[in-house]
Amino acid sequence: MCKMISWVNRWCVILSLLAGCTVLAMAQAPQKSDPARAIQSLIQGPDYKNAHWGILVMDAESGQTLFEQNADRLFVPASTTKLYSCAAALAVFGPDHRFVTPIVRSGEIKDGVLMGDLVLIAKGDFTLGGRTGEDGQIQFRNIDHTYANGSLDSDITSCDPLAGLKALARQVAAHGIKQIQGRIIIDDRLFVGSETTGSGPRRLTPIMLNDNLIDLQIQPAAEAGQLAAVEWRPKTAAFQVDIQVETVDAEKPLHIKSSSPQPGRLVVRGQIPKGHKPLLRVHEVDDPASFARACLIEELQQAGVRVDASLHERNAASALPSQEQVNAWPIVAELPSPPLSEMLKLVLKVSHNLHASALPMMLATKNGERTLEKGLRQQGNILRKLGVDVDSIALGSGAGGSRSDLTSPRVTVQLLMAMRQRPDFPAFQAALPILGVDGTLYNVLEPGSPAKGQIQAKTGTYYLENHLNGRIILTSKALAGYATTHSGRKVVFTLFVNYTHLQSPKESIREGKMLAKLCEAIYLHF
Repeated sequence: MCKMISWVNRWCVILSLLAGCTVLAMAQAPQKSDPARAIQSLIQGPDYKNAHWGILVMDAESGQTLFEQNADRLFVPASTTKLYSCAAALAVFGPDHRFVTPIVRSGEIKDGVLMGDLVLIAKGDFTLGGRTGEDGQIQFRNIDHTYANGSLDSDITSCDPLAGLKALARQVAAHGIKQIQGRIIIDDRLFVGSETTGSGPRRLTPIMLNDNLIDLQIQPAAEAGQLAAVEWRPKTAAFQVDIQVETVDAEKPLHIKSSSPQPGRLVVRGQIPKGHKPLLRVHEVDDPASFARACLIEELQQAGVRVDASLHERNAASALPSQEQVNAWPIVAELPSPPLSEMLKLVLKVSHNLHASALPMMLATKNGERTLEKGLRQQGNILRKLGVDVDSIALGSGAGGSRSDLTSPRVTVQLLMAMRQRPDFPAFQAALPILGVDGTLYNVLEPGSPAKGQIQAKTGTYYLENHLNGRIILTSKALAGYATTHSGRKVVFTLFVNYTHLQSPKESIREGKMLAKLCEAIYLHF
């Protein structure tokens, strides 16, 4: 009897220990999550009572829908529009394609003298060597210089914006040309110039030197009342520069304004508070072709080539014969662009509106056309072949920002899923910003977030002024891309929030951080 009780007691102790271990294991194990509840708790906050949410999360391998809300409705996509442009460009040109910029001559070379014109033909290289590092890769900053006038944190790369022109000029000299008696011309007829959509430079032209911008680097003086130090690039004697920026007391506001009251003159005025960090501002040139022409002339002279043409003349592309004739002239220099895969990193990582706007134009030129309308029509045909339901969406731009840009979460996920099946997918994915790491996603996560580095996605921001009350209406904040969740699952997702009220454009970071929280929810709960 006693032995029986002893064994019973032992079993009770064992069962008790097992039960305790089970409770401990349950406490330590991840609790079963409710993805829908986690997402709904974020998007139903008071800031979004007037907003429209469109969400679709899909298993990348099986195609199973994991979460959706208004997935088939149309939303303003903002800069996620660039996903469509970049996908089409990759499909047509391929990730390894390089756009080659030639310099040709119209006359004969006699005893080192070119008895004719020298023509640089714009062919689709929108960096012209000014963004390429020593490793051959495109350099970028998380906040690009094209956005400097709306940001205190924009920066320039260490690349020389004139590096491409320098290389071309050296080739011209090496070709045996010591003097040019004719004209220096930039042939900018590749496509019809127009305006971009979104922020940044407004003039979309086939020739782009430093994004058609003059960078102004402003450093306040040590004491109020002194002039700030201002450096500018790229420098050319074709511009008469008049800069006066005063250093003021620390509590006074920052104010910088640049203007070009007449061709070839740049005026910069304003004030910068004492102790302010170095500031970058940009000025968009009025005539990109004449700007590039002047810089090319100076680089030719630096390379030892005498140029008889005046530095201050306007570019004379209209005086050229047909494009077919010019393209047939002898080549004296060539500059290859980085691979398209590198160029798309600049477009997607920093959301480069100028270059993205040019992508449909390049599609048009592939078929001998020159307009945005023809380029978007071609883009539609390409996307349809990829399996994208283009008949249920609308696009009026290559960059986002057109009032006719409307897409749905489902079609955007459809595009992302289609790209996963293509051999150029690694290039497409590598060009996307990485959550918490770089590009437009570098600063949206809270410190220590487990989702850091696990999501690659394209951002979008589009807002308009609300003149009724002096505030801002955030037309769209968007994010679309790929994620690897904590369980190792591969997912594709699109997040749109349209129509939220803000006090100022700077408040849009709130929505950026909200989308980052949704990414965390996707990472943790799927």
